[in-house]
Amino acid sequence: MPLVIGVTGSIAAGKSTVCRILEDLGATHCNADTLVHRLYDPGTPGFDRVLAEFGPDVLDGEGRVDRKALGGKVFGDPDAMRRLTRAMGDISGLIQRTIEEWRATLAGDASAVMEAVNLIEPGYSAWCDQTWLVVAESDTARGRLMARNGFSRDEADQRLTSQRDWRLRAPASDVIIHNDVPVAELEALVRQEFVRVRALKLADELPPSAYHGWRADNPPPQPSETGRSSTG
Repeated sequence: MPLVIGVTGSIAAGKSTVCRILEDLGATHCNADTLVHRLYDPGTPGFDRVLAEFGPDVLDGEGRVDRKALGGKVFGDPDAMRRLTRAMGDISGLIQRTIEEWRATLAGDASAVMEAVNLIEPGYSAWCDQTWLVVAESDTARGRLMARNGFSRDEADQRLTSQRDWRLRAPASDVIIHNDVPVAELEALVRQEFVRVRALKLADELPPSAYHGWRADNPPPQPSETGRSSTG
């Protein structure tokens, strides 16, 4: 079966750069963020629920959900983020079906990458052979956000402070990539790890992901504990 790597990390850590390198090495890539946005395309039930929950000011001039406007309403507000998650619908099922399709259709020596800001906590890592965590220092991530998104320092800090500390995710991760280095150095590191992991997979010697041990020690909250089921 193909090797499936889950790549996660906080905003502006450099996940997309790592995934682009893996794509260059032959891996099929899916950005869960882009995939999930289909759940609230115009005409879908998710679109109607998001609009009802957050109002018409989250729409752009073409009547689609403006991701930046929506992000401004939910980042840094856990309750708003939970409301958005519920409004979108079955995120877990969509991601699981994508990975299952890879398992069923890709060649046995192929590789695929699922990129997601939230991969570990909602349990998507369970469907991956490995979880890779990409991290960057706050100053690095802030600079990327300001340059890439046109955010002010305060806007960038709002996004960063809403993110989960990478050290809490480290025990569930098989590979931790520190992305505060030049791109050439990052490429060499990612290539080295990919070649190592792929060789183990092809030899049927890849150990179970660290995620499974972490999950056993950190079970997801039950509906009775939160008043509703957790979606991540």
